[in-house]
Amino acid sequence: MLLIIKRLWQVNWAEQWQYRANLLMYLLYWLVSPIIYLAVWTSIANVKGDVNGFTANDFTTYYMVLLIADQFTSNIVIHTFGYKIQDGSLSGELIRPIHPLLTNGLVNNIAFKALTIMGLLPIWIILFFLYKPDFSGISWTGIALAIPAMILAFFTGYLLSAAITSLAFWTTRVYSIHEFYFALILLFSGQFVPLTLMPQIVQDIAQYLPFQLLIYYPVQLILGKLSSAQIVQGYVMSFIWLGIAWLFFTWVWRNGVKRYSAVGA
Repeated sequence: MLLIIKRLWQVNWAEQWQYRANLLMYLLYWLVSPIIYLAVWTSIANVKGDVNGFTANDFTTYYMVLLIADQFTSNIVIHTFGYKIQDGSLSGELIRPIHPLLTNGLVNNIAFKALTIMGLLPIWIILFFLYKPDFSGISWTGIALAIPAMILAFFTGYLLSAAITSLAFWTTRVYSIHEFYFALILLFSGQFVPLTLMPQIVQDIAQYLPFQLLIYYPVQLILGKLSSAQIVQGYVMSFIWLGIAWLFFTWVWRNGVKRYSAVGA
């Protein structure tokens, strides 16, 4: 199996380099919104002094860390796999002795992620010198706690996206469904604005959903903003949602493949 994974990595890594323009477009797509939020909120905080206790530096450090966490935990499975179900090209992958989404699709996403992180670094460095954030509150302990949290977040997010993508077995509107899913992430993950600045009802709902685990929780871990109880609660919720995501994906995939007819193949 390790040899298979190694070969898949070589193939997907080479494939990602062949689509550099596409890679650049995806990178810009991921970076534009957080950078706009960074510019807007820091400007507001500079004018007012603070926004409900958040200073300009608080917003700067939050979004600078968010840029990194978002790259680690996001995925593009809807764009790399959805069309295969719709045009019938999935047929060739189903006859292979490996799971299309849990092997090749997963490795493809990781290869893509490795390249986008490489592209993010120079942009992040430029932002660092432009905004000059004070990262004195960040500790190695927080970073060490955030790494496994981001790994859990990536696999949870990947399985949820893969399950939604697999709805293409039933409907051609799967991209619209995934856009709605992405809108929920934007609202409840703290990407648009730190969750503590959202209405209380949104905060209460967010703590039971997986979306804040994808971005807000690892960002707060890195920034050292969580108590010991909140850290434990976050990890417990991460494992619970990973299990739920696995069961959801397994059910959708198993039932979807049964009705797959390779229309268009």
